[in-house]
Amino acid sequence: MTILAIDVRHAEPDDAQAISEAHRVAWRHAFAGLIPYRELMSMIERRGDQWWLRAIQGSSITLVLEVGGSIAGYATMGHNRTRSLLLEGEIYELYLRPEYQGIGLGSRLFHDAKRMLAERGCRGLIVWTLAENNRAVDFCSALGGREIAAGTENFELHRLKKVAFAWS
Repeated sequence: MTILAIDVRHAEPDDAQAISEAHRVAWRHAFAGLIPYRELMSMIERRGDQWWLRAIQGSSITLVLEVGGSIAGYATMGHNRTRSLLLEGEIYELYLRPEYQGIGLGSRLFHDAKRMLAERGCRGLIVWTLAENNRAVDFCSALGGREIAAGTENFELHRLKKVAFAWS
């Protein structure tokens, strides 16, 4: 019998390249057809290995989901950036490589991120997602998030609606 180890842990500098690759694959999967192609590719390419190395060493928290020694996904989090929303924590990003989606690993990463924010004194948290990203909206709803705010993001000539989900 083979045992497959699954772990959520703090990202380390040596993880930068693997996170960069997970980011590239996950964003292509999540945003193809939503964000204009040229803008999406530009956003992805700006976040190469060195960008992730700086992020890991920065003030926000980066977690990785490791499956069998490989980085399957990541989450970044910290203090809420939307001052008008009274919740203190925010998960900025939570993405998995497509082959790891739909089997509960995203939920595990979310709950570990939520717990970590609470341990750091953050009361409540928010997650922003594009309203047309049905997978993300369904994910947040299934985890008990309630929609509390809306806004827009501009991509080239396209303006897309975004929504904030909250957990108390």
